Amino acid sequence: MSGHQHGPPVVPSASTPALLPPNGLEQKMVSSWRLLATLFIAGAAAGILVVFVYRLTLPAIQKYAGAKIDGAVREVLRSPAKVDTLYFVGNKLVAKLPAGLDVRESTKMFVGRNDQGERTGVAVEAAEPGFQEELRLMVGFDPATRAVTGYHVLDQKETPGLGDKIEKDKAFGTQFAGKVAPIKGVKLATSDPGQVQTITGATISSRAVIRIINNAVAQWLPRVQAFEQEGGK
Repeated sequence: MSGHQHGPPVVPSASTPALLPPNGLEQKMVSSWRLLATLFIAGAAAGILVVFVYRLTLPAIQKYAGAKIDGAVREVLRSPAKVDTLYFVGNKLVAKLPAGLDVRESTKMFVGRNDQGERTGVAVEAAEPGFQEELRLMVGFDPATRAVTGYHVLDQKETPGLGDKIEKDKAFGTQFAGKVAPIKGVKLATSDPGQVQTITGATISSRAVIRIINNAVAQWLPRVQAFEQEGGK
């Protein structure tokens, strides 16, 4: 009989961390790197696709936006024979945009003219908070008389069925033509040249339109007058 004694097998305790063999550790690291590489490639591909689609659709988006603005200008200026564009640069209006500035990003005033070349009104974009979010309008007015020629809603997110009537209620919109700024909103129908009737149930939205128009006229009228004093037409 051998002199060696065999003791009981040694069983690792639960607190003893299991050791991965070297080849198992390497496989785990390789798998992690593959996952990261896959995620990186997928993210990069998605980013490239987004950029590609954006560049592909940008001309169509810009064309639509331009057509929308042009339509709004012609609506509030009552289909003028010609529309000229002035640019607000360096705190004054200029007839020609300086080199290096982006036409799309520049603040503009649109001037409507009749067949004889006489100015019939001007149109400007204006935006202020409405009842829900920002309310953006195209506002037309005659600088000589401060009379409003009309407004067109470019963007609004007012309450459906109530506040959105500033865009859908034609009776509310048409009453602004010929009204002289600053305009005041009243609850009852009126023939006063400085008043318009607000929309029942949408008083805040109605007054937001009135405020935007009044502020647009007050802001742009001095700019037009300064442009004319410098010889502009």
